[in-house]
Amino acid sequence: MLAIRLPGEIEARLAALAAKTGRTKTFYAREAILEHLDEMEDKYLAIDRMENPGKRWTLNELEQDFDVDS
Repeated sequence: MLAIRLPGEIEARLAALAAKTGRTKTFYAREAILEHLDEMEDKYLAIDRMENPGKRWTLNELEQDFDVDS
């Protein structure tokens, strides 16, 4: 379940679209989220990784850890 507050203008546009097409506001909200979720995940997870970097390994360290012959 998700409840969001939208600015009046956006709510009105969404309601008008729903009324004109016979679909629900929920349908269009879901479509918008699905359309952009991959892009938002990429963007915000990349920003988080840059702001909170974790452990990084060199290729040599990985090869040693996995006993890979180079």
